[in-house]
Formats: sequence, structure tokens, C-alpha cells
Amino acid sequence: MRKITAAVLTAGLFFGGMGAAVAESAWQNTGLLVTGGAELKNGSYKWEDPGKMRGAFHIKGALRDTGLSDNHNIYLQVKVHGYGWNRFDGTQKKSVWLDRIVYDGATRYTNSAEVRVCQNRGSLRPDNCSFTKQYKRP
Repeated sequence: MRKITAAVLTAGLFFGGMGAAVAESAWQNTGLLVTGGAELKNGSYKWEDPGKMRGAFHIKGALRDTGLSDNHNIYLQVKVHGYGWNRFDGTQKKSVWLDRIVYDGATRYTNSAEVRVCQNRGSLRPDNCSFTKQYKRP
């Protein structure tokens, strides 16, 4: 009887631990990220758990070129903890699905991030970027 009880208890703890490991933070809407010529459509983000994917800021969405006749490229910029910008390029006259993870390797988890969408207007004119959105881990 003790062996059966121990086996049931062990199995319960094992599967309960698996359930806790599978639990993820929920995806949230990024809100409006748009500038003249570029937008992030269906954008969403989430904070990864500290023990999973380095506690990263995870963002995904369709980076879309809305200025089809301007021949300018587009890109998404993300930075965490005030470090430099990470740049994820799009494609001219198309929509590109992005699913990116950004983290700070020196910490257990990321707790702040900034995101913006930009249009690359060449070397003579400054790039056209959306307002920077800031996100904080709850």
C-alpha cells in the first residue's frame, strides 16, 4: 500500500511540475506602432519566464511596408534595459512576419523594453521612426 501511495504521489508531483513548466505568460497587444511608410500589424509581445529563454522580451507581428512607391526599406527596433537597439529588417513593398526574442545576457530576466518601427530613408535624410513604446514586466 505504501509503494502505491508513493508512486501516485511521485506521479502527481512530476505531472504537476510539468504543468508549471509549460505555463507561460500571456501574449499582449503591442498597440499601434506606425510611421509614414511602415507599420507593425497584429503585433504582440510577452515576457518569458526567468528560467525559460533567458527571461527575454518576446515580440512578434507582421512588419509591413505601407509606402509602396517610395522605394525605402523598413525595420523594427527593440532594446532592453537601456542597451543599444536591436534592428530587425523588413522588405520593400512586402509584409514580413517577425518573431524575435531580445534579452540581456547579464541578468536572469528582462524587465523593461522599448520598441519602435522605422523607415530607412537613405543616407542623406534621417530615418522616419514611430514614437517609442515602453513596456515593463508586471
